[in-house]
Amino acid sequence: MNIQRLGLNTVSLKFTNLEEVAAACAAAGFRTIECPLDQIRGELKKGMTPAQARAIINGHKVTVSGGFNQNLIGLGTPAEITASLEQHVQNAELISQLGGTMMVVGTDYINWPGQKEVPDVIERMAAAARAVADRIRPLGITMAIEFNWGMVKTLLATVEIAKRSGASNVGVLFDPAHFHSTPSKTEHITAETMAYIKHVHVDNMPMSPAETTDCNTARLLPGDPAGCYDLVGLFGKFEQLGYCGNYAIEMFNDELWAMTPAAAAKRMYDAMQTVFSKLP
Repeated sequence: MNIQRLGLNTVSLKFTNLEEVAAACAAAGFRTIECPLDQIRGELKKGMTPAQARAIINGHKVTVSGGFNQNLIGLGTPAEITASLEQHVQNAELISQLGGTMMVVGTDYINWPGQKEVPDVIERMAAAARAVADRIRPLGITMAIEFNWGMVKTLLATVEIAKRSGASNVGVLFDPAHFHSTPSKTEHITAETMAYIKHVHVDNMPMSPAETTDCNTARLLPGDPAGCYDLVGLFGKFEQLGYCGNYAIEMFNDELWAMTPAAAAKRMYDAMQTVFSKLP
């Protein structure tokens, strides 16, 4: 596995400052990072420019793969949808300034409405995705929609939104924790759906019922024997079906957040090697 494809989502670390976090990721062995944009904007509020942020990251021989910040609004009022569009464009502009190409988004904050209330939910979300995609295409940014972050819960529904958007720069973010916590099935991972998967988060989950398991705080590191996924088999299947994007570990773990960024990043890099060292 090409080391350039293995990254860390810095939401997994105690964020001290950008210099320390970038140095920690580089020392651990990571060559790419995915950034919660709120972390970056916190540095910008202190006077840093996007160019300076990129220089700090690149100075440690690390690049930004992308970032994330908010949900895509498709079922709100016209004013809410327009405001969401503009916010996503601003996020894409910042990601581009950092050198990234991937913007991860969730979906509407509301629950999925009833058929009689909104009969064309997927089409309306696809329209919202298409509107964003058209604006961010000149920036070289792809939007990856994460299922089970907001209203849209399943892999297949998210694939359908990406498909109906008709935009080549719209796809799906796959995360094992979210997959575990939804009605999605392994049979849904096919060559057809894989064509829409643009980015992958890395984690494992315990062998406990999805209904009683928090898809964020219950996450386990790759290689943990308590995990319910054979990640070598899962991501090996991704590779066989033609996935060629990045993998970024994403954890929401109090123990990791209590560590120094350097110690936590090293622990996560070593955990990733239990999987990706076994893949070609």
